[in-house]
Amino acid sequence: MTTTPQVATARRQMLNKVPEVTVFFWIIKILCTTVGESFADYINETLGFGLTNTTLVFSAALLVVMVFQFRLDRYVPGVYWTAVVLISVVGTLLTDNLTDAQGVPLAVSSTIFAVLLAAVFGIWYARERTLSIHSIVTTPRESFYWLTVLVTFALGTAVGDWTLELTGWGPGQSVLLPLGLILAVLVAWKVGMGPVLSFWLAYILTRPLGANIGDLLSADKSEGGLALGTLWTSVLFLGTILLTVVYLSVTRADVTEKRAHAEVAKD
Repeated sequence: MTTTPQVATARRQMLNKVPEVTVFFWIIKILCTTVGESFADYINETLGFGLTNTTLVFSAALLVVMVFQFRLDRYVPGVYWTAVVLISVVGTLLTDNLTDAQGVPLAVSSTIFAVLLAAVFGIWYARERTLSIHSIVTTPRESFYWLTVLVTFALGTAVGDWTLELTGWGPGQSVLLPLGLILAVLVAWKVGMGPVLSFWLAYILTRPLGANIGDLLSADKSEGGLALGTLWTSVLFLGTILLTVVYLSVTRADVTEKRAHAEVAKD
């Protein structure tokens, strides 16, 4: 097959900007969602920054990291996962602002974010003809990817909180529903459900799972939690994320250059 100069240049300039979906991906993703819940609560409530100031601080930090992320021409674990940690916090705060500051019911915010996510997917597919994370090799695709990630965090927060509101479950019980749904998605994928749909369903569901794990660890024992508090829960999970990212940076176990090249060749 003859490679045109334009394709060859594209290959040199940008490799796939996201990691391979390995067990490490899902471990860090769940850890990030827990941090998104616990760290936002610690800054907002424990330190008394308030919802607005907390949102502004983390949004500014996310903007700075995103500048670095978009300037890169390939997946770099430290930058990528820092962006995910911050976007998990900002996504959580989007829902919290609607619920706590604006009084929007969780059913309404869940619907809004679900419609928004469908719109982003629709526009992304109409423009790029793929929703695969193995094809994030251009700036437009990366833009769609990060917008989708942000909306999934907001949607996962809203749906997770709405579920708890409807059921009245405690921290321990609340972990079981998203965990069971993720296992159902895994089974559906094993028996033939499309990998792209399976991935994004699981991605959304890890948000309430991680948040509920955070609540289980941080809540007082009188509330059914383990009483670690939001600070120590955040420290524990941030430390685990750091160790895992260092491991991936050294081993490059989740780099996908070959798969990215194949996607570019197809296009």
